[in-house]
Amino acid sequence: MEPMFTRPDAPFRPADEALAVSEFVRHARRVLEGAFPLGWISGEVANLTRAASGHLYFTLRDSAAQVRCVMYRSRAQLLPFRLEEGLQVDVRALTTLYEPRGEFQLQVEGIRQAGRGGLFEAFLRLKERLAAEGLFDEARKRPLPPMPRGIGIVTSTAGAALHDVLVALRRRAPHLPVVIYPSPVQGADAGGRLAAAVAEAGARASADGIDVLLVCRGGGSLEDLWAFNDEQLVRAIVLSPIPVICGVGHETDFTLADFAADLRAATPTAAAELASAGLMLAAQRLSRHRDALRRLALRRVESAYETLDRARLRLRHPRERLARQRDRVAALAPRLDRAAALRIERLRARCGLLGQRLGHALPDPAAKRIVVERLGQALSASFDRRLTASQRQLDALRAQLGQLNPEAVLARGYAIVRDEQGRVVRDAAGLMPGDLIDVQTRDAQIAARIETLSAKGSKPGPQHD
Repeated sequence: MEPMFTRPDAPFRPADEALAVSEFVRHARRVLEGAFPLGWISGEVANLTRAASGHLYFTLRDSAAQVRCVMYRSRAQLLPFRLEEGLQVDVRALTTLYEPRGEFQLQVEGIRQAGRGGLFEAFLRLKERLAAEGLFDEARKRPLPPMPRGIGIVTSTAGAALHDVLVALRRRAPHLPVVIYPSPVQGADAGGRLAAAVAEAGARASADGIDVLLVCRGGGSLEDLWAFNDEQLVRAIVLSPIPVICGVGHETDFTLADFAADLRAATPTAAAELASAGLMLAAQRLSRHRDALRRLALRRVESAYETLDRARLRLRHPRERLARQRDRVAALAPRLDRAAALRIERLRARCGLLGQRLGHALPDPAAKRIVVERLGQALSASFDRRLTASQRQLDALRAQLGQLNPEAVLARGYAIVRDEQGRVVRDAAGLMPGDLIDVQTRDAQIAARIETLSAKGSKPGPQHD
């Protein structure tokens, strides 16, 4: 057997001596690190994982090949940008071999951004166009039925995702019927066949008795999950007559089917848990009600036992109760007789007292009649005096009224003169020659016109019309 290593710096070994695996891998790592010093390598980021420790694990690829990469926390925290899936980057890396697993990898010391990969750019363009149509709007998304009759699953029957979903449903809702609509989840025609399976599930939903549909598959690279970015599948999910839950890949994986679905789940198992969440809540609520009902029933029974015990202590034989009642009646009879006699005596005395008071209160008709006659006489005399005084007052007023009566003045030869407006003329200064006047005497009404006016003492008289 020829020696395995012929480099000048290789240790001398006999030709037939075998190397241990760890020694072989260690030597291979040294050879790789010596042959490929620190340098820049260009490619697209895929399968990115952020470990809890802060290390970054990803794949650097191009159209023909790929290589695993690791970037330790001390270097990753110095990155000036956030590393994402699909980014086109240049990495400054050391070629090495991870000895525990014998895996060839790049130990990345630095990264500079060079752009995005073509596949990821296509993803973004399609996402933007479909979003502009409103296919990803939250307003159109429907709530899940809280108590579904059945669940439909669109996935590959050969994948681990179906097993995970069925295990989760069997654990959480074993009574719930499940209908599987098989479809490939990877390959050139997978997108169209997934869309056809979703459309078939929607058309058969009533007949198959399903209220919610799960579209799922396990994790993978962007290429592996590309069928779930198919436009036909997105439109089929939007047109589905029943709510759709999309559980594709792992928590960091996003596809256009996730954005179109009514609800996105981080994993296929999480999709099953979301679909059966209402049933689990109902089962938990039922369990709480059952426990509460059991406690209430127990308290009721205990209370009934206590009531029964108290009643048992109070329970007596009817003969004993009758005897006690008889003794009590015998003891109460004399007391009743004494109380009745005392009551009658008191009432008799009260009646006598009331009779005396009534006798004193009766009126004397003869005496009252004399009082009434005296009051009548006094009233009559007072009325006569009041009538005589009123008559005298009336006569005096009548005499005064007669003195003020204008007709009495006319009877003594005077006259009343009025102007054309019927107003009494008290002063001749208000009259003019030619004015019409009206003269009232004791026995006549005379109309006249003034010809002349003279001062007091002259005798020109008015002319009559």
